[in-house]
Amino acid sequence: MGVGMTLPVMEPDIGPDSLQEWTELIDAGPFSSLCFGERIAFDNPDALTLLGAVAAWTRRVRITTTVVVPQLHDPVLLAKALATGDRLSHGRLSVGLGVGGRDEDYAAVNADLSNRTMADLADRASVVKRVWAGDNLTGSTRPVGPPPHRPGGPELLVGTHGPRTLRHAARWADGLAGMALDGTDVAGTEALFEIARDAWSAADRPPPRLTTSFWFALAETTTDPRDQIHRHLRHYMNWLPSQLVDALAPTAGFAGTLVELRDLLDRFAAIGADEVNLIPTSDDPRQVALVAELLA
Repeated sequence: MGVGMTLPVMEPDIGPDSLQEWTELIDAGPFSSLCFGERIAFDNPDALTLLGAVAAWTRRVRITTTVVVPQLHDPVLLAKALATGDRLSHGRLSVGLGVGGRDEDYAAVNADLSNRTMADLADRASVVKRVWAGDNLTGSTRPVGPPPHRPGGPELLVGTHGPRTLRHAARWADGLAGMALDGTDVAGTEALFEIARDAWSAADRPPPRLTTSFWFALAETTTDPRDQIHRHLRHYMNWLPSQLVDALAPTAGFAGTLVELRDLLDRFAAIGADEVNLIPTSDDPRQVALVAELLA
């Protein structure tokens, strides 16, 4: 099982030097993926712009967007940007797509909330794939390029933790970019993996790539890892009432020691996870070094 590390893009005041330091540490370590997600009405860096920088800063690690929301973009321009990132990284891109859960992101770009459906996501994923295949969608003398590094383009993973969404995505996605709100809920993740395997089999598709992710805080880098997660969620989940965040925080993610994290990762490996991506709740780069030592 691979273990990926997410950049701390949702931390307040994250700057380019910190992002480059984290990126280079992840690329130099034993991590299988370097991940980052998208928000619009927030102070995080733009995901598609960051993709170009990360492609230049790395040489080895898979680059995973967890997740991009196609409804917030023109699908042809999105296909072009992702193909460019795939070429700049020499084929190391993995694309997570989802409908998103924040009304303000849709409002910020004047996107229609009625399009926040799995059917619309599937339609936009189809457009992206057609652009990558070289179909001329514009009627111009040439199709939209550049072509992706790999024939057919990067893999597409559906970002969800809902069974209904997962079944719908079996028609177009290559796998799952899951999220375990309670990082220790291995049984819940296993149940979702089984739904994915059954759905992909019913759609006569190859077995799906199964990934999940969770927030984490280490006792080795903070005196109160649970409080660190709570502070992070208060900032990140600013679209929710604070009382809901406070109710979620006591069980969200993983808060503990490296030894306990190792045991948890072993449990995810035992249920057949292809990859687990860790989401930091602070921008302290010591976390990268400590987890790298653990994996090594």
